[in-house]
Amino acid sequence: MKMREEEKKLTSQKKGKKSFLKKRWVYPAIYLASAALIISAIFWYQSSGNQSAKNEFGMQGDKLGKNGNKNDAVEVGKSVENFKWPVKNTEQAQIDKEFYDEKASEDKQEAAMIVYGSTYQPNRGIDITMKDAKDFEVVAALSGTVSKVEDDSVLGNVIEIQHEDGVVTQYQSIKDYKVSVGDKVKQGQVIATASTSQLNEKAKTHLHFEIRKDNIAVNPVSYFDKPASSIEEVVKEQAVDQNNEKSNDESDQSKQQDNKEDTTNGTDQEDTQG
Repeated sequence: MKMREEEKKLTSQKKGKKSFLKKRWVYPAIYLASAALIISAIFWYQSSGNQSAKNEFGMQGDKLGKNGNKNDAVEVGKSVENFKWPVKNTEQAQIDKEFYDEKASEDKQEAAMIVYGSTYQPNRGIDITMKDAKDFEVVAALSGTVSKVEDDSVLGNVIEIQHEDGVVTQYQSIKDYKVSVGDKVKQGQVIATASTSQLNEKAKTHLHFEIRKDNIAVNPVSYFDKPASSIEEVVKEQAVDQNNEKSNDESDQSKQQDNKEDTTNGTDQEDTQG
């Protein structure tokens, strides 16, 4: 009797399970529960992995993010300066003596020569005066660092400003310095007042202004409103021309020496034969 009752109970339980599984909502519920367990397991794995990585690299990462990278930030969109006239009042400015251009006409070359005593030398800059012949303020043509402030009675005193890529601007025939060596100056900043010089007394109050690249003088007028980088190609051409001229001069001197030796040898032979 007991055995039959137990069998009946097992049979009824099996029937109950089958009827339960036949219900429509059972399998979706099982699927959702399984998905939830899988997703929970994934999140747990990821969080434990991140925590492990943070423990290993967190301090270094914080340093890199805040204080670790100590390189100066590069200024994005930094504007490029163009050369400006080195005077405050550009409307009144005029050129008294131009830059000596080796490719210019003979008349212009002659006008660009500087006569000092019994010597002649080409003008390696431009001499600027004012139409009203009055004193005027001298300003930095380009931002840079003052590399020279020098008293010179012949040149009329000198200020030199160093710029990037070997470019230098020089200001002669000045007084009342406003800067010292090592000062950082901005474009348009007043650095002195125009004065006179023994080198160009005829100009009276004037500014002698030069632009040099790797110690090679270029015509400032050609570079106003242009960046310093525009000088590069011209300087290369001038350097090539100068090297060619030097080679030609050396070749001429060598030929002259050979001719001189030939003449001397010929004279010696005649004396011997005589």
